[in-house]
Amino acid sequence: MMITDYHAKYFAHELNRVGGNGVDRIGRALFDACVDLNPHQIDAALFALRSPLSKGVLLADEVGLGKTIEAGLVLCQFWAEKRRHLIVIVPASLRKQWSLELGEKFALPTIVLDAKTYKDQQKKNIADPFNEASIIICSMHFAASHAEDIKKIPWDLVVIDEAHKLRNSYRQSNRIGQQIRWSTENFKKLLLTATPLQNSLLELYGLSSLIDEHFFGELSSFRTRYINWLFSKVSG
Repeated sequence: MMITDYHAKYFAHELNRVGGNGVDRIGRALFDACVDLNPHQIDAALFALRSPLSKGVLLADEVGLGKTIEAGLVLCQFWAEKRRHLIVIVPASLRKQWSLELGEKFALPTIVLDAKTYKDQQKKNIADPFNEASIIICSMHFAASHAEDIKKIPWDLVVIDEAHKLRNSYRQSNRIGQQIRWSTENFKKLLLTATPLQNSLLELYGLSSLIDEHFFGELSSFRTRYINWLFSKVSG
């Protein structure tokens, strides 16, 4: 069969196609994934990828439903689209687990940055260890202490696991939350948590402010519109 110039351009476009709608959007991510996917995980990944105008999303599945897999699909898709400034901020105890899962299940390269590896990278004359051709994984404490470094990188996606630990990030007294919020404020985020709310609706305000500090407006407006209104309905 003779391939015309038109067909050659069409095939080239298909081979290099980025984006798409529905499952097509995560088509590339599924090629190398070594994991049995459930429908709700694909739905969650598509939800996270859906709106190009959104500054981020919160995935709040229950424990054991595979939020790491959902985030892995999104990370894998970004990687396939050659958007490779990616960082995963997690509690220190989960760093190794994230590295293993992203490597074994999605064939994604990762580097776990801590005080030791950061210094080792600098000894290798790597001026900015956060600016690597791998997915950066670090603890919340480490991210907060290196907020200036993180701020400099044009991140394509920031993933925060156990995001409820930062639910008070809107408070000036929460140094770690404030630093992470400041250093990632202009970048698209994917927040993961099984317990978005524990005691107060203010925790929802805190989590949403990590994604977009203007989402619910000022704290006083949020209190008036949601908390005071809800209290009046319950007491009435």
